[in-house]
Amino acid sequence: MKAATAASQRTTTGAPPMTRETDIGPVGAAHVPVMVGEVVEWLRPRPGARLVDATVGLGGHAAALVAGAPGARLLGVDRDPRALARARERLLPAADRVVLRHGDFARLRAILPEVGWGEGADAVLLDLGVSSLQLDDPMRGFSFRAAGPLDMRMDPGEGRDAAEIVNTWPVQDLAQAISRYGEEPRARAVARAIVRARPLRTTEELARAVAGVLGHGKPRRGPGPAGYRTNATRTFQAIRIAVNEELDRLERFLVDGWAALRPGGRLAVLAYHSLEDRRVKDAFRRWGASCLCPPGMVACACGWKAKVRILTRRPLRPAPSEIARNPRARSARLRVVERLRGA
Repeated sequence: MKAATAASQRTTTGAPPMTRETDIGPVGAAHVPVMVGEVVEWLRPRPGARLVDATVGLGGHAAALVAGAPGARLLGVDRDPRALARARERLLPAADRVVLRHGDFARLRAILPEVGWGEGADAVLLDLGVSSLQLDDPMRGFSFRAAGPLDMRMDPGEGRDAAEIVNTWPVQDLAQAISRYGEEPRARAVARAIVRARPLRTTEELARAVAGVLGHGKPRRGPGPAGYRTNATRTFQAIRIAVNEELDRLERFLVDGWAALRPGGRLAVLAYHSLEDRRVKDAFRRWGASCLCPPGMVACACGWKAKVRILTRRPLRPAPSEIARNPRARSARLRVVERLRGA
């Protein structure tokens, strides 16, 4: 662990993440995976290992993991079939070692036996961020940088989209979602403005309704409606989380996600806002506790034993040099645990 800790300190104080050419394509060529060097370092992919990227996206982390472990096999899971198609292209040179599945990371323990890994994996990664494929395509409706339909579904085949939420939810439900998932102080005022502006059909119309309450904020650079970025971000985040039930799915995984690992296996989670990170931190502490009895119990009655060892007492953050190259990395927080033998 000393070597890993020292190396991690180097990567979080200025050393760039891996962007080198690998045997399965240039890492970072199609998109920029966040904290890829740290992810590979802490997950320790080894020859012959079973690796899981449970939110494979465009395959950047998966490519680096497979490249670092000759003979290792990788299972990539994602809700977005378009992302899976891109990941398949990126990982084509290693196709004999890669299996891709359309699915939800919350169901990872059910998916593993389907590929013959019922005993678990040696390394699992959850990257909870929205992929660049989703953000940069106006037709997906995730961003207000360019006008697009109010969609925001990570899996376009699922039923409820953002348009249904903003156009049909009662004001109190909208306000609750915007407050809870976006941590917007003026959530009720924003919700009332959205209801007054109905029907809303595009991301631009939604951003304009929010700006009517919060103002346009600081001018933003680049294409898209100037000024909407600062003040509409929380509302867009909240609606996206509600559309995709992101926190509910994360909580389902965190009930017993440690059981997806073989003894000695490691789980790494990249979170991008406090709502996700708090849940991951609390779950890791629960998994690592030796007793779950309420305070004041004279003797332990729960029978719980620690399942994991927490390897990152505080979340790792991207180096300033990475943030300079990839501003989307600025809010990333990486936490890692290792399943105990005998757990």
